[in-house]
Amino acid sequence: MLYRKYRPQTFSEVVGQEHVVKTLQGALTTGRTGHAYLFCGPRGTGKTTIARLLAKSLNCADRSNDGDCCNKCPACLAVNENRSLDLIEIDAASNRGIDEIRSLKESALVSAPSGGYKVFIIDEVHMLTKDAFNALLKILEEPPSYVVFILATTEPHKILPTVLSRVQRFDFRRIAPAQMVRKLEQMARSEKIIIDKEGLVAIAVSADGGLRDAEVSLSKVMASNDRKKEISVDDVYSSLGLVPLNYYPELLGYIAGSDKNSALNLINRAYAGGVDLEHMASGFVEYLRKVLMHTINPAILASVGEELLDNDLKLVSTYSQVLNSQQLIRIINSFVSAKEGMKSSPIPQLPLELAVLEIISG
Repeated sequence: MLYRKYRPQTFSEVVGQEHVVKTLQGALTTGRTGHAYLFCGPRGTGKTTIARLLAKSLNCADRSNDGDCCNKCPACLAVNENRSLDLIEIDAASNRGIDEIRSLKESALVSAPSGGYKVFIIDEVHMLTKDAFNALLKILEEPPSYVVFILATTEPHKILPTVLSRVQRFDFRRIAPAQMVRKLEQMARSEKIIIDKEGLVAIAVSADGGLRDAEVSLSKVMASNDRKKEISVDDVYSSLGLVPLNYYPELLGYIAGSDKNSALNLINRAYAGGVDLEHMASGFVEYLRKVLMHTINPAILASVGEELLDNDLKLVSTYSQVLNSQQLIRIINSFVSAKEGMKSSPIPQLPLELAVLEIISG
């Protein structure tokens, strides 16, 4: 898998979590690291990767001035090769009971073999039972000086407040498509594969902020087209079953121009081509949301890394002259209702067709 092969080995290689990296590097350089951390955020955004980097840097014998690990000393090499006795990784989804946490406590009372820090990474920590959480709390209250806990979760609201009060919390952000595209381009070059830029954009957008998901998708595309020197955007759509990104601005253009025939033809063309219409409806609603936000204030999207793609930006000015905010809201509501209606419709494309006719005829 590409996501394993190209997993960041230093803080400088991490994509999209600069706010987390900067704070951790500051703690490492000043010697003010904590005994317990909570990394929370969407899946595939780098929680476990940064946890491993922190564990590696804590025991690195030749750490750089900015707190980054050297990847040359015995401690770093042991982590890289998954043979470090100072790093214990636990999947709470399958080790969620009190017995497992008691075993963890017993292990924590034994010094690190290297004489440095002993780091415990507990992934999906929200899956622990209540009794297990209480047992973990006792360890967090009075941990040995050489022990560091790094808890990772996608659902921080499920963690007991008493545990939250004893950890340093870091919230991971969804990674912007533009950042993912740059990373995917680097990986494709390293693999000596030429992939259409639009195809990489489609992969990045479909990943919904999770770089790992994008890397897995890229692996699938490459495996499906292993005999091709150049992979087109159509190859990407076919391999992953994605909705072509050009469908969204095209459909909105037809609606803005009151061209119901072309809009209906696009929906049926998509259906005949094997496109999942529920995914198409969801993607179109998300596209409409971005257009609406950009029409109100472009800074809203820019502040959270959700800028529209370059080609779409050229069309927004045209749409804004024809569709005001209220009209966009009405279109969004119609397609949200259409998506819900698709779950019980005997004809998959009918709810989308009715939404188009309602908007244009209304």
